[in-house]
Amino acid sequence: MQIEMRGIDKSFGGNAVLKNAGFLLEGGEIHALMGENGAGKSTLMKILTGVYTKDAGTVIVDGQEVCYKNPQEAEKAGIVFIHQELNVLFDLTVEENMFLGKEIHNRFGVCDKKAMRAQVKQILDKLGVNIAPGEVMSHLSVGQQQMIEIAKALMVDAKVIIMDEPTAALTQSETEVLFKVVKSLREKGVSIVYISHRMEEIFELCDRITILRDGSYIATKEIKDTDMNDVVKMMIGREIGERYPQRDCKIGDVMLDVQNLTRPGVFEKVSFQVREGEVLGVSGLMGAGRTEIMQAIFGNMPHVTGKIIIDGREVQNKSPQQAMKNGIGFITEDRKVEGLMLGESIMKNISMANLGRISRHGVLDKKAEQNLVKRGIEELHIKCFGPQHECDNLSGGNQQKVVFAKWIYTEPKVLILDEPTRGVDIGAKKEIYNIINDLAAKGVAIIMVSSELPEVLGMSDRIMVVREGMVRGVLDKEEADQENIMILATGGNINE
Repeated sequence: MQIEMRGIDKSFGGNAVLKNAGFLLEGGEIHALMGENGAGKSTLMKILTGVYTKDAGTVIVDGQEVCYKNPQEAEKAGIVFIHQELNVLFDLTVEENMFLGKEIHNRFGVCDKKAMRAQVKQILDKLGVNIAPGEVMSHLSVGQQQMIEIAKALMVDAKVIIMDEPTAALTQSETEVLFKVVKSLREKGVSIVYISHRMEEIFELCDRITILRDGSYIATKEIKDTDMNDVVKMMIGREIGERYPQRDCKIGDVMLDVQNLTRPGVFEKVSFQVREGEVLGVSGLMGAGRTEIMQAIFGNMPHVTGKIIIDGREVQNKSPQQAMKNGIGFITEDRKVEGLMLGESIMKNISMANLGRISRHGVLDKKAEQNLVKRGIEELHIKCFGPQHECDNLSGGNQQKVVFAKWIYTEPKVLILDEPTRGVDIGAKKEIYNIINDLAAKGVAIIMVSSELPEVLGMSDRIMVVREGMVRGVLDKEEADQENIMILATGGNINE
């Protein structure tokens, strides 16, 4: 299937999101679509699949002009969009999610659960995913839920599959499985539109790349004819310099001391320390227990034993509210569900976490609130129309900056970052790394959980590796590399 989009315009509320944008997809290719957050990548694909209506321009599929009215119409034509935001019903099982609206019925009109389960198992086996079809979606990790979304697309006889940040929540091994599936689909003539901020993936997987910047078409190139610096320059219109900023923070005394933290069946005897001004990276495979350990420290997990000592004083974090009072902040891995009130303004999101700072005798000080939010927008370079800009209309990178602003102004002694740059473009990542360095320079003890090994290696002073709910080792910067991290994460021992 060949798809050509020409001169596409789209505005929301007077704000031009796409301006004369274009895209050409050939049959049987993996085509990267790249640009900063807010460049218009997802919007362009939503116009193609009927989620949005274009203001101007032409969409041509196999030589015929088309205008799909909705995603179902596009899917019938063979175009499937796997969105970055998970489209799952958490209370239903895997098989119920995969067959929702597409149930198989026997000759009596009754759902043929046996046939559906067999088909689900066949697709999951093809993906190399060990998930029971009868498992409830809420029991799965974010990465496993993402694999189910990909499996749903494979149920349709798709000619074009659009993947928006498909590996953002996947482990390295899950990503490798996905790549094999994508390459096999290409061999069968299926075209893939691959939207990702992970440069390494683009150069490993894709045939061609199209760049959008500020809603406009910039260029299309063969992957073999370009390089990472060239792509970054096209994306942001300038050189970005070193990918990870230099760290020159003074590391002080122990700020957080965790001793024998245990929740039976989840993690066991977890002990580690983080010092003032230090960034402790936390690595491990998906399901290793990294996030659960952090949730326990933040008081968001019951039945936990062990000691948590902050600045020399043992504390009891029985709830997130207690943890906040004790000086802990937590930026969660899912900003859209747990980190932000998406339908609310930047002002409301930042001020809600800082009511103690902007209230006097229980009454909100409007001027203090406005000053705090204005400061956050300016200091974190949040691109918006002002404090009343709703967060669901911000790009992913700017949403994440709002989450950072929420927590920075609570002045935490310890800040936990769980996948802080997931779904964020390379320019915004650099800004977030600078924010992390600035916080460390002010003496904040930082724990950074990340599935991106280059990020962990580039930003951490030490790296703690977690496997099956236990700390397998803590590596100093000098001995930390991808090989040593993966040895510990998979159960091996270094220097054996």
